[in-house]
Amino acid sequence: MSFHLVVGHGPAGAATTRLLAEQGHEVRVVTRTGRPAAPADGVEHLALDASDPARLAEAARGAVAIHGCAAPPLPQWAGRWPALASALCAAAEDSGAVLVMLGNLYGYGPVDRPMTEDLPLAATGPKGRVRAAAWEQAWALHEAGRIRAVEVRACDFFGPGVTDGGHLASRAVPALLKGRPVTVLGDPDAPHSWTYLPDVARAMVEVAAEESAWGRPWHVPTAPALPVRTMVERLAAEAGTGPVPVRRLSPVLLGAAGLFSPLLRELRETRYQFDRPFVVDSSAYEAAFTVRATPLDEQVAATVAWWRERS
Repeated sequence: MSFHLVVGHGPAGAATTRLLAEQGHEVRVVTRTGRPAAPADGVEHLALDASDPARLAEAARGAVAIHGCAAPPLPQWAGRWPALASALCAAAEDSGAVLVMLGNLYGYGPVDRPMTEDLPLAATGPKGRVRAAAWEQAWALHEAGRIRAVEVRACDFFGPGVTDGGHLASRAVPALLKGRPVTVLGDPDAPHSWTYLPDVARAMVEVAAEESAWGRPWHVPTAPALPVRTMVERLAAEAGTGPVPVRRLSPVLLGAAGLFSPLLRELRETRYQFDRPFVVDSSAYEAAFTVRATPLDEQVAATVAWWRERS
């Protein structure tokens, strides 16, 4: 088996690390603290600042792939993403490892159709532009023959391991497990794509080994889009807590809350994702590779079980 470097140990980094270790690979995880929540056999945790190109390159030497799963706190994206992206590219060039970047859909900006990988990265807001720029930098180096790079783009994370950052996680599941109302951003009846976290890890690992995947972005296989209201209903039904009210957080209240919460203030830029249909098309990936979206019933059952174990 081979050596992989995973940068970041949030939900996606942790899931990717577990999958690689289960497959028998040697894994080194880079985080600022170097302290894992749950140590695992075959996994080394290293404390360093991933935006330091020299230290990250040293950590990556000998790796066949660098899985870029780290992200600064949302309010710090504009200031910290460029250095992190540059360090990832530098480590890939120094080590010769394939750079597998975990991306999202912010770079497309508001669109009026299902999102495919050939859409232009036309976002104008700072968070969308900084994410687009990270991939554009890696792609330019790939085209120049200096690195090998691929980006895996996911919609909103959903599933076991997703907590504070998920719209169908700590903002919703603890309440519905108790039969309480759930408050959501935007239109609760607009179709929305939810990417299951284990499928993100499976796609990250698969494209790292597929030379035909390199040099372009891919959308993680994602189940058909469903409104947040429907997803809450499915989760509540699985939990046996019955129908629960789903309430929309008014834009006025969101604006007021943003005065005191940096996170809510940052969500203003991407609120369009919940005010209109926000649908990802992953058919290109599914036509080329083997990973498929986990059936929705399995996603829902595993998510409810995981949250119940935590309570």
